[in-house]
Amino acid sequence: MADYTAYIPERHTAPQSWYASVADARIHWYDLIAGFPERVDIYDPIGRYQRRMQFELDAVASRHHLFFALTRPPVRFDAAGTVHWGFFSLKLTLPLLVGQEQKRDSITFELTVPFAATLKKPIVLLTPNFVTLNWGGLVETFSIHDILLAHAPDKVPCQVVYVGQTHDPEAQLSRAHLPALQKLHARHKEDLDTLLLVQQLDVKVNCASGDPAELPHNAHPRAAAVLQGERMDLLEAALIRYFEGAAPLPRKEDERQLRRERVTTVQEANNLVQFTIDLQWPELGAYDKIGSGQVAAATRHLLSCFVADGEVIVSRMPPP
Repeated sequence: MADYTAYIPERHTAPQSWYASVADARIHWYDLIAGFPERVDIYDPIGRYQRRMQFELDAVASRHHLFFALTRPPVRFDAAGTVHWGFFSLKLTLPLLVGQEQKRDSITFELTVPFAATLKKPIVLLTPNFVTLNWGGLVETFSIHDILLAHAPDKVPCQVVYVGQTHDPEAQLSRAHLPALQKLHARHKEDLDTLLLVQQLDVKVNCASGDPAELPHNAHPRAAAVLQGERMDLLEAALIRYFEGAAPLPRKEDERQLRRERVTTVQEANNLVQFTIDLQWPELGAYDKIGSGQVAAATRHLLSCFVADGEVIVSRMPPP
């Protein structure tokens, strides 16, 4: 019985309100995960890049983070194009092909010489998806979306097509085995790039009795995980409602019913009156302007939420 009660969180009876904000966010290119070969050549720079990305997504499978599946027009390096260098500088210009029509474009940025470099200028190799910079002492590898993220000449808004959670003992996300994402990717892959925006959300609790997570009993890892899971379940439900709409097509009725029941249970267990979600991604560079088919693109989404009859009611507030 002691082992069982150890992970049942201790609760406060006083009403709560929450304020959730983005503590950290990372972008991954889902198309690379979905096309991941069974055996990657880890001696190849691109193979190491793909394996490292999968390891990062494997790591968040044990964490209660949220993710957005994003789509945007396809952009590729023009492997047949010409690479240009600035005079007496490390300013590099790479050729691009943008959109389904593969419109020619380019991107220019200044390189930083890594510590282990033995060459003054790297040897540049382009594939449609990657650029490798061979500095002699080491090789740097960047995907097209890494370069756009840091140096995009214009900010193309990303569209949220799916909201989900990373917590999954089977790590289906990192292996492209999540059924809902498999279907979305199959639908979009010919016309759009699909990205994953993985977000760690920080929840501050306003309660006369304090934050239940700070109670000594709830320091137990299992009890802490239950509380964190409850909070992410409610935030996920709110963001699904906001970005996907009241009855999103990828969600079946039985899934929506289970979510309504879960929302009611969590709201009652925490005596939650209201919660606010503040989505802002200052470190995402060119990918920080996000919208959906339901919501206009913006660099910040400030949402006021409450629960009524198992549904999360969401209204957008103007930022201060």
